[in-house]
Amino acid sequence: MFPNNGSSLNRSSNLAAPGGEARRFAAVHCFSVVAAAEPGAMPRILEFFAKRGVVPSRWVSHLSGGSLESELSIDIQVEGLDVPTARLIACSIGQLQDVRLVLTSEKVAA
Repeated sequence: MFPNNGSSLNRSSNLAAPGGEARRFAAVHCFSVVAAAEPGAMPRILEFFAKRGVVPSRWVSHLSGGSLESELSIDIQVEGLDVPTARLIACSIGQLQDVRLVLTSEKVAA
């Protein structure tokens, strides 16, 4: 497990520019989750962010499918997570019983 040393709350990353100077970039980690349409799925997923003191900057959920095969699709964006913490959260979400799929990506905007 990764220790919570406060780095998960940083809002940007330093990357070296070709000229050797550091530039600031805002990193956004994106999580796409497909889960069974169960009432407790969303709060259980949100808990992994909340216990680290992180509030997602964007959360969009959509219910699809028929009554017997309903799925919940959730797209989450979080600013300022470090890569190890984002991976740990994704793995933890994937271990939930109702979760069928977790995809992650990172986008960096100048």
